[in-house]
Amino acid sequence: MVAQTLKQPNPLASALWTAGTPSQTQSLIRFVALAVLGAALLAISAKVRVPFWPVPMTLQTFAIMGLGAAYGMRLGLTTVLLYLAIGALGFDVFTGSSAEKFGLQYMMGGTGGYLLGFVIAMGFVGYFAERGWDRSPLRLFGLMLAADVIIFTLGLLWLGYLMGWDKPILEWGLYPFVAGDLVKMALASALIPATWHFLKKR
Repeated sequence: MVAQTLKQPNPLASALWTAGTPSQTQSLIRFVALAVLGAALLAISAKVRVPFWPVPMTLQTFAIMGLGAAYGMRLGLTTVLLYLAIGALGFDVFTGSSAEKFGLQYMMGGTGGYLLGFVIAMGFVGYFAERGWDRSPLRLFGLMLAADVIIFTLGLLWLGYLMGWDKPILEWGLYPFVAGDLVKMALASALIPATWHFLKKR
């Protein structure tokens, strides 16, 4: 069954969770379970801080890119929208949210453009992953790099709109995070193809 699955343009999650031909109900249960799991991983990744230069980094970009590649477009978009909906309800699931600033108030702040970028990046990576771009580390890294450009473009545009273009927008919203994002994308783009390679050997 694994070999048969690998011939199809399915996301990695489908190949990992395949036991016979699932019924429609089983497919729905799997879809919901993976979306909930992915939303939880996004929330956790936002709160994890790893010492790095020039600033500590979270694992959220790693989670966005990795889940996009592993889930594909439809499940990936459902997952990130579920995550944002949970945050909009006031739960503390964002990197800088807290008891004092949460929900829509936080989402409309300086990180609003980046959060929108997460949605587009997830769909972008997922779309091409379903078409085989997740099998090559170099190709997947290029795909993730393009998705990261989308995230930062939307993030900086919104940040500039809120703060004013006379402010050091690039110094606030881009330069400190480039090195960390490159490392996270390199890890994600190595992990996904390596998992496919493991499945092929099975």
